[in-house]
Amino acid sequence: MTFNELRYLVAIAQEKSFGRAAQRCFVSQPALSVAIQKLEEELGTQLFERGKAEITVTPVGERIVEQAQKVLEEAARIREIAQAGRNQLVGLFRLGVIYTVAPYLLPDLIPALNERAPQMPLEIEENLTEQLETALKSGRIDAAIIALPFQPPGVVTDFLYEEPFQVVVPQQHRWARRKTIQPSELAGEHTILLNVGHCFRDQVLDACPELNRGDAPVTRTNSLETVRNMVASGLGVSVLPRDALTPKYHSRLVVAVPFAKPVPTRRIALAHRKSFPRPAAIAAILEAVAASRTKKAA
Repeated sequence: MTFNELRYLVAIAQEKSFGRAAQRCFVSQPALSVAIQKLEEELGTQLFERGKAEITVTPVGERIVEQAQKVLEEAARIREIAQAGRNQLVGLFRLGVIYTVAPYLLPDLIPALNERAPQMPLEIEENLTEQLETALKSGRIDAAIIALPFQPPGVVTDFLYEEPFQVVVPQQHRWARRKTIQPSELAGEHTILLNVGHCFRDQVLDACPELNRGDAPVTRTNSLETVRNMVASGLGVSVLPRDALTPKYHSRLVVAVPFAKPVPTRRIALAHRKSFPRPAAIAAILEAVAASRTKKAA
């Protein structure tokens, strides 16, 4: 059993395809197939069910994949510990960011981080919270910027900032001149929300529970920018976080109207494993976020 075989094993389990796993591991598909066959023979058990359309992990294979992820993470930690002993702010940092934060935070975060850690480039993964949690636990990323609550075992969260929500309406909408809007009023409008899986969608539904009614007219999409464009087209109204409403992203066809108090908000945090061996790198990101928020507020 080799580390490469374990890498291939985990890649196939995640990709559900020998072809995609081979591309991810930069090996030929025949070489990867031979390695897995050899591993199955050595272990004396079948790890995958090979179907025409998709690869399925067997029950015993799932347990072995889980252990293989732990082994690979611990092996990677040896290099991280060695590197951390030299300079924690030198070397790649793998950062996950939820889709609804990345476009609005990263353009200011990266210059601020570059001032503090110029030799620490970011490898960025935008994804849903659920996928980032898996990546964080498996060691595929070093930290993730997510929305609270977020409490997986073995993970620490550092609060970054709180972000209020606002209603957005088409320029000609009757609410465009309103001072405030009650959350309950949205249920009477055609509302545009993100698809299931986005934590921001859940936060909007928590703030406006009437939108959960089966008869509430709702359109769903996958990005906040698409939401903005649908509102601009006159399709309906929606809710956006404050950072998506800065002058940089302004559209003259969309009007932002505050919620009545108490204003719904979300709390953004940086999550990382308790065992992560580069605390100075985490501190640099926290400082860079704080600096970028100060700049945005100025």
